[in-house]
Amino acid sequence: MRLEKCWFCSSTIYPGHGIQFVRNDAKIFRFCRSKCHKNFKMKRNPRKVKWTKVYRRLHGKDMTQDTTFEFERKRNRPERYDRNLTENTLKAIKTIDKVRFRREETHHKNRMKCKIAKERKEARKELDQQIHMLVAPGAKDIHLSPAKVTVKVQHESTNENRIEE
Repeated sequence: MRLEKCWFCSSTIYPGHGIQFVRNDAKIFRFCRSKCHKNFKMKRNPRKVKWTKVYRRLHGKDMTQDTTFEFERKRNRPERYDRNLTENTLKAIKTIDKVRFRREETHHKNRMKCKIAKERKEARKELDQQIHMLVAPGAKDIHLSPAKVTVKVQHESTNENRIEE
């Protein structure tokens, strides 16, 4: 069973699915769904369309360099069937998927580290710009930001309580 890759979005095409387009120079383009085929016919660049894997990799949204990607390479040389080799390969595929999933999770966490601080900064900026919508027109100088208040503290003199020797 040969699994092909979509020319436009790089997703997997299973047997019996998708569309093939053969150009006059015998170049074969395989598409996973009509969405990809239509975008190809409209001459859109996959690197500029935000939902494609190529775009996500170019803009740092997905991992680009990882050793687990080497297992996805296309192999055209047929292998002789060996039951032990097949069994070990299937076990390895499961562990490789676990490793890839963990690495993708850490990649995503690293990307989202500064997200909370950025969102707070943007919310604060929006609040400062749109403060007139929160304050009633008749209210006098109400500030939503905590204002500094000066408090005078009086110290009692301890000289009166001292006993002279």
